[in-house]
Amino acid sequence: MNSSLFKSEYPFKNNYFDLNGLKYHYLDEGAGAPVIMIHGNPSWSFYYRNLVRQLRSKQRVIVPDHIGCGLSDKPADSQYSYTLKQRVDDLDTFLTSLNLKQKVTLVLHDWGGMIGMAWAIRHPEQIARLVILNTAAFHLPTTKKFPLPLKLCRNTQLGPFLVQGFNLFARGAAFIGCQRKRMSAELRKIYCSPYDNWQHRIATLRFIQDIPLQPADPGYDLISQVESGLEQFIKLPICICWGEKDFVFDRNFLTEWQKYFPGAEVHSFADCGHYILEDAREEVVPIISNFLRDNPISQSAR
Repeated sequence: MNSSLFKSEYPFKNNYFDLNGLKYHYLDEGAGAPVIMIHGNPSWSFYYRNLVRQLRSKQRVIVPDHIGCGLSDKPADSQYSYTLKQRVDDLDTFLTSLNLKQKVTLVLHDWGGMIGMAWAIRHPEQIARLVILNTAAFHLPTTKKFPLPLKLCRNTQLGPFLVQGFNLFARGAAFIGCQRKRMSAELRKIYCSPYDNWQHRIATLRFIQDIPLQPADPGYDLISQVESGLEQFIKLPICICWGEKDFVFDRNFLTEWQKYFPGAEVHSFADCGHYILEDAREEVVPIISNFLRDNPISQSAR
């Protein structure tokens, strides 16, 4: 990995929260009304770097790395439960520790949508605005087939070997995540850099295996609860930015979001993929910045 490129792209102070003996890494930049950015799999807080730099002059921007991801600890299964509920509990414990006094804005991508909205369901009074980026907070739409590569990872012995042995999921996501213009090789290396050995790729695999598809799957009931609770946020300011060439979160998911939030501000990009903040950075970062400006909430010093 090009360390000078990483430092220039990610010029932030690293903070760590002690989460039951595990190091939970997070960014905490700027001051003002809190904007909490929740990443998915197999990305990490690096995904939000350009948005952090854009917003930190006027907002307090908080970006955690889930356990097993980014710069957080990557424990074995014997030390940590890699489940959706645990992810939500982690986020709850962490945000409670910050003792935030103001309502927050959630920025959600990939698994961050489910984790973030599950937290929001627990604390609806704390949510001021939502920014939704190629994610879900509901069950797989009936119009969408579960993607074959994810089936391979979940249901075969070969899948885990490819994910943990060759980092195939992180490498593949970095390669196809941008459709308008491919990421540079150096940028792809940075995305994959936290997942540099078999043990460090455990979260990448467990996230895939933890996708609840059937009622008997762990987390299925939690998703049902989140799905049924979305309507309480319908009157909030909501901005949706979407890459239509996402091989998982395609237009079927966007259509579902629009059913739940018909009044949302929607920006859809027909030529962009999953990593919308990379693929359409020059458009999406200003869109989100302007959305927050145009839908203000009370601010004060931290």
